[in-house]
Amino acid sequence: MELRHLLYFKTVAEQLHFRNAALKLFISQPPLSRQIKELEDELGVLLFTRKNKRVNLTDAGKYFKTEVDAIFARLEESKSIVKQIHKSESGELKIGYISSVYQSHLADVLIAMREVFPHVKTNLFEMPTLMQIKALEQGSLDVGILRAPVHSNQLKVQTLFFDPFMVVIPASGLMFETQNELADYLKNSPFIFFSKDFAPHYNDKLIEICGRMGFNPEIVHEANNVHSILQLIEAGLGVSILPSSLRQQYSFLKVSFIELEKIPVNTEVVLAYKQSNKNAALQWFVEHYQEGK
Repeated sequence: MELRHLLYFKTVAEQLHFRNAALKLFISQPPLSRQIKELEDELGVLLFTRKNKRVNLTDAGKYFKTEVDAIFARLEESKSIVKQIHKSESGELKIGYISSVYQSHLADVLIAMREVFPHVKTNLFEMPTLMQIKALEQGSLDVGILRAPVHSNQLKVQTLFFDPFMVVIPASGLMFETQNELADYLKNSPFIFFSKDFAPHYNDKLIEICGRMGFNPEIVHEANNVHSILQLIEAGLGVSILPSSLRQQYSFLKVSFIELEKIPVNTEVVLAYKQSNKNAALQWFVEHYQEGK
C-alpha cells in the first residue's frame, strides 16, 4: 500500500464518481479503477459498491475513509510544523509584553537568544493583557508576558511570579506610623490608574485593596501605560496602587513606594503561547525567560 493508493481512495470517496475523481487527479479512469481494485485486494474487503453507475461507500469503506482523512490531516499538520521549524531558524519571534513588566530581564534574555539564533528577528509589542490574548489566539504574537487571568483554552499559560501591590505617592518625605494613617491619606487623595476598559483586572484589584482599607478610591486621572501613571504621580497629580516589581524598574523617578501590610492581594505574571507553535526560538525563549524569574 502506497500513499497514492490512499489519495486515490480518498478522492473517489469524496466524489463518489470514478470519472470525476479521475479528472480531479489528472489521470484516466481505467488506471484509477485498477488502483482502487489493488487496494481492495490488499485489504481483503470491498470499499465501494457499484450499482447502476452509482458509487457508494461500504461500511468498511466509511471507516477506512475516516482513518485516511486523519492520516492526510496529520500529514498536512506535519508539513506545517516542518515549515515552522525551518522558519524559526531564520524568521522572527513576535513578543508581547505589558508595560509593567521588568524590561531589563527581557533585554537580557534577548541578548542571550541572539547568540543561539543570530538570524532570528525579534519584534516587541507593548500591549495590555486582553489585546495580547487575542493576538496570541490569532497568531499575530508568538508569546506574551502578561498578567493573569488568561481566559483562553487555546493557550498554554505558565506562572512567572506573584507580584504584591504597593502604594505609590509623590516623593515628599511623608511617613506613616500605621496602616490607618496611610488609609486616611489615600482616602483624601486623588487616584491615578489604568482605564477600566483597558485593564479591568487591575481595576478590580485596586477596588479590592481600597475596600480592605475602608474606602473607595476617587480616580481622577486614567492612563493606558504604567510609565504615564508614574510620571503623573511624580508631578504631584495623585497617588496609585501598583505592582511592587515596578519599584526597581522606575527607581529613577521621584516617587515613594510604600508596602501594604496585612493585605495579601497580588497579581500573577505569566507567559502565554500556543503549545502547537513549534518555533524553536519560541521554545528557547520560554525556557530561558522562566529561568531568570
